Amino acid sequence: MTEPAVQTPEPDAQDMPVLLLVGSGYRPYREYILAAVSRHYRLWLLDSAEATWQLAYCVGATRVDTRDADAVRAAALSVAGTYPVVGVFTYDETQVVFCARLAQDLGLPGSPPETIANCRDKSATRAVLTAAGVPQPASFTVTTAEEALEAAGKIGYPVIVKARAMAASFGVVRADGPADIAAAFAAADGADFMNLPRYPANVLVEEFLTGPEISVDAVIHDGEVTPTVIARKRLGLEPYFEETGHDVDAGDPLFQDEELLGQLRDIHRALGFVHGATHSEFKLTPAGPRLVEVNARLGGDLIPYLGTLATGVDPTVAAAHAAAGRRTDLTPKHRKAAAVRFLLPEGHCRTVEVVVHADRFGPTIHETGITVEPGDELDLPPAAFLTRYAHVIAVGDEPGQVLEDLREPERLVELRAEALPD
Repeated sequence: MTEPAVQTPEPDAQDMPVLLLVGSGYRPYREYILAAVSRHYRLWLLDSAEATWQLAYCVGATRVDTRDADAVRAAALSVAGTYPVVGVFTYDETQVVFCARLAQDLGLPGSPPETIANCRDKSATRAVLTAAGVPQPASFTVTTAEEALEAAGKIGYPVIVKARAMAASFGVVRADGPADIAAAFAAADGADFMNLPRYPANVLVEEFLTGPEISVDAVIHDGEVTPTVIARKRLGLEPYFEETGHDVDAGDPLFQDEELLGQLRDIHRALGFVHGATHSEFKLTPAGPRLVEVNARLGGDLIPYLGTLATGVDPTVAAAHAAAGRRTDLTPKHRKAAAVRFLLPEGHCRTVEVVVHADRFGPTIHETGITVEPGDELDLPPAAFLTRYAHVIAVGDEPGQVLEDLREPERLVELRAEALPD
């Protein structure tokens, strides 16, 4: 067991309960969560890296190897012995199963660890939901490219070949015919993201679902599931599934879609959720909504932030309250549209500079963010994933104006780079 290193800032005079926050994430995409939740709870951070920017939002931090379950548990018990800890909170995909166990050990609100483990393992998710009668795409778990070829033949092309336990679309490839299977299997089986686990049978071959893709962020309190954000996903770079943007509308009619909401409830009930937050992805197929996957955490890619901009209600605070076993009033304070576009390079390159052209902004452009430094190398799938150089967010009363202002985001934030050999 590794020995934790503790950092404590100036004493916090606020008389608020404490949440244990396990993992803090990538600052450009996650700082807004700490900023929001710290207005409701004192946060104590348990993280592998030394706390720096996080201390502006935390009452203290323990540097501990978050891959070492015993060390994290010891650090958590130490904090709980000093502070009134009311919950364990994480949005880190690599920590969700352990945090469920930690909450259970500490007698704090949460969902059963086996529920969270069944979400992390996409094969287990399919098995549980199929047994519960929830409509599912055809799916086979395979160990070799030959088995993948056989499974694809049973399903019919095109098929999706994906890693069993990755995240952020790592290791997800479309195969349009038998000639594509070997490369798709290799990409899925070789995917590695944040040291997430591998399985002996590590790859799924699934039916290709047609129709728009959406995500539904939700909070769960005493088993009751309430959607907080519905985002319509934008994808690019086929046959890979790189997420290039999300569109959120507080008035989206999907909030009233009983088939979608009914499936959402059935999925969470079958998996056994009690308290927490989830990010579920669906395809809106001609036969109705079909689950792509369900994740036992808040959505990434600034989706909860878009939800706050669109409704005035913060899904991250609702998720923190759920971790503490508290309900949240989720009635929208206003109804707007909000969207984000992520900007990718044209190919393998080295960043020279990123230029923001504010004079080209439309009326709904809300903010921009730059996520590279001069000298950074960028590339595209399959060589690299999530190598974005910037993002642009728009917010407005009219969804049409928001989408129009984001129609050519590369004109708003320009990447100047030196091309490198493929």
